[in-house]
Amino acid sequence: MLRDITIGQHFPGNSPVHRMDPRMKLLLTIAYIIMLFAGSGNMQHPNFAGLAVAAVFLALLYMAAKIPLKVIAKSLKPILPIILFSSVLNLFFLTGEGAPLVQWGFFTIYREGVAYAVMIAVRIVCLIAGTSLLTYTTSPIVLTDAIERLLKPFAKLKLPVHELAMIMTIALRFIPTLIEETEKIMNAQKARGAQLDAGKLKDRVKALVPVLIPLFISAFRRADELATAMECRCYQGGEGRTRLKSLRMQKSDFAMAAVCIAVFILMGVTSWL
Repeated sequence: MLRDITIGQHFPGNSPVHRMDPRMKLLLTIAYIIMLFAGSGNMQHPNFAGLAVAAVFLALLYMAAKIPLKVIAKSLKPILPIILFSSVLNLFFLTGEGAPLVQWGFFTIYREGVAYAVMIAVRIVCLIAGTSLLTYTTSPIVLTDAIERLLKPFAKLKLPVHELAMIMTIALRFIPTLIEETEKIMNAQKARGAQLDAGKLKDRVKALVPVLIPLFISAFRRADELATAMECRCYQGGEGRTRLKSLRMQKSDFAMAAVCIAVFILMGVTSWL
């Protein structure tokens, strides 16, 4: 299950999505998230046309980036219980104006509940897949530069922009490492006879203590080693630092942005129809 989590991983490539300026990708990702919520309707009037446009557009981007859809399907497995839980809550507890579709005891299912449950599930899937595409096609170093450039105006307010960008990128970078470390610790505990997947919920929670303690120790050790390595390389923050590659917008970036904006407008139009 832990190997299915692909958040923070980078898949190198030479596709148009990979070559796109990271600042533009970051801004378009934020705009996609906003339109995903604004253009998918509300509880009373779900906009399935807008959701379909968002899902198809995202699938085309994955095809253009040459990233198999099974990768995102695999990464959705760990959060599948959250998706099902959110959908079931809206399915049973959302009332409608017409006659119920199903009535069993005090559980009543209305047509509006079914529509909203489907909308919530599709919205969560598109949200995770859309944000994951950013990390799949952008290396952590380039993403750090993009975040720092976008936050540069806040440097006038004496905010440590470079340090904030570095912290966010390091945290994102170490997610796969910590997942791999957790799996190693769990396998080691199972080899010693620990029952991590058996028993009641209370027993399972207690069984996680021998996993969490070494995981925290390992995380602090890695952080200390990283800090030592940065000090040995004379890291002093962003003051006076230069970059091997400067970020520059290309015509292809603006063309891709125009296509994305057109899709966002289409999502908005479908919500008004």
